Amino acid sequence: MQIDRLFDIVDYQLANFPQKACVESYEDGAMRSYSTKEYIETAESLALGLMSIGVVPGDKVALVSGNRSEWAIVDQAILRIGAISVPIYPTSSAEDYAYVLEHSASTVFFVSNADLLAKAIEAKKTCPQLRNIYTFDKVPGTPHWKELLGKGGDGKPQLDQYKAKVDRMALATIIYTSGTTGRPKGVMLSHNNILSNVEASTPRLPVEAGCRAISFLPLCHIYERMLMYLYQRAGTQVRFQETLDDLGARIREAEPEVFTAVPRLLEKIYDSILAKGEMLTGIKRKLFFWSLDLGERYEPNGNGFWFDLQLKVARKLIFSKWKAALGGKVKVVASGSAALQPRLARIFNAAGIPLMEGYGLTETSPVVSVNDARNNGLRFGSVGKPLDNVQVKIAADGEILVKGPNVMMGYYRQPEMTAEVLTPDGWFHTGDIGEISSDGFLKITDRKKEMFKTSGGKYVAPQLIENMLKASRFIEQAMVIGENRKFPAALIVPSFAFLKDYCALKNIPFTGQEQVIKDPVIVARITAEVDKVNVTLGHWEQVKKIALMPKEWGIDTGEMTPKLSLRRKHILAKYNDQVEGIYS
Repeated sequence: MQIDRLFDIVDYQLANFPQKACVESYEDGAMRSYSTKEYIETAESLALGLMSIGVVPGDKVALVSGNRSEWAIVDQAILRIGAISVPIYPTSSAEDYAYVLEHSASTVFFVSNADLLAKAIEAKKTCPQLRNIYTFDKVPGTPHWKELLGKGGDGKPQLDQYKAKVDRMALATIIYTSGTTGRPKGVMLSHNNILSNVEASTPRLPVEAGCRAISFLPLCHIYERMLMYLYQRAGTQVRFQETLDDLGARIREAEPEVFTAVPRLLEKIYDSILAKGEMLTGIKRKLFFWSLDLGERYEPNGNGFWFDLQLKVARKLIFSKWKAALGGKVKVVASGSAALQPRLARIFNAAGIPLMEGYGLTETSPVVSVNDARNNGLRFGSVGKPLDNVQVKIAADGEILVKGPNVMMGYYRQPEMTAEVLTPDGWFHTGDIGEISSDGFLKITDRKKEMFKTSGGKYVAPQLIENMLKASRFIEQAMVIGENRKFPAALIVPSFAFLKDYCALKNIPFTGQEQVIKDPVIVARITAEVDKVNVTLGHWEQVKKIALMPKEWGIDTGEMTPKLSLRRKHILAKYNDQVEGIYS
């Protein structure tokens, strides 16, 4: 059968490779699986229920939840009516909920639990068009989503008519970008936008019917959502993980063959592995760091017979334990949303855990390019070759421009902003700076909007430097600053877990994070790590001074976006005293 609409994907799965566990997640403390047939039947029943409360084609239906089967079922139900889904980040504020609900004119809102319901109720006060709120968890006083099942009566012929009228080019979803500043923009994506990306991304990902994926990155973002559709098209079973709590245990339990991650999470996984290696003694410790050294020198097309022989030993003795910690069956990990340290990609691939970095944006549905370990398609430090149906070119100022069926319809109710980034002939201005190698690999050097000019008139690309700094075991997070200043500097969050061990080794008192960042020995040691990076940089972009931060930056504390990118302006404002101290 032909797949022309997103809801055709699961019908295709049913016709070709029906699964006993199409989607699954924990419900009421127990794993609940939906077969392909039950998944479709539940989505159809819910669609009829939504129609019974007045939802018609073109209506906006919002949903906010962690990753769980109910999210996917609601999404399917909305799409089958020809309505438009409006996903919201769970971590967004009640104020942001209200903005998205009002701006999109959403009439129905699905929320997962009591905490998110509280924000939804607060938001509803300024959104008179919002008629109904339903929950996934049972919350007293609020209708449960299953109350809609079976309410459709004899509405099936009408639903079939609605489905038949949904066109491939029709609007499917409005995704409000998290952004680092200002109000979010509503990115309009059609069925065709997303389907074209599913179809072009599939050859780059080694998935097939019956294999398993675990999904924990937010489904409200198009990255994980597109991959959910890709998995379903391939007949891959998808286990949803609602939170990052006990993620390691959940991954081992699921034994996935594929999952997606963001660099920040991969850095944490690597740091955890490294911490365990630091605790080893004797020959085990020597073997661990010998293997790590091999990994840092790994090349995808082989390093020669002697290296490959050593790597085989390292994989058996050391790296096999890394794979076991990820369930033992991983065929590929896809990394996106932010720049990945090439060192991490090299080590994970050396360990026999194929880590493939890609590149994309919400506006491009999202994938523009991605590495592929097969067929000489992997290049460390790059984001791979563009997808077959995507055109990429570099503008005169270095900006990456993208054209293809995956490029958005525009920003919802914001034609002026659309015109700023989308040319009349269909080229999308990404806002990223990059270059294309002679053999077609795309490399991202920085965000155009994040590059800054010092008072001396020199341009600095902070993200590249930040990734180099984070390669140090002493440094957890870093933000390079210096716009309109005499020189670049950096705000640095140390790796406090590593510092504890280091202080114990060096007999340095560790009475707390606030105390340790003031210790002159520690400051000098981290400064030395920065100096190691500086020798590889041009004089104008070297980090001349640093300020150590006492706490890790996070989403809840406002320094990170839900995609775990830095909110640079917020950080600058929050730590203004430290910044001014650097330049005083």
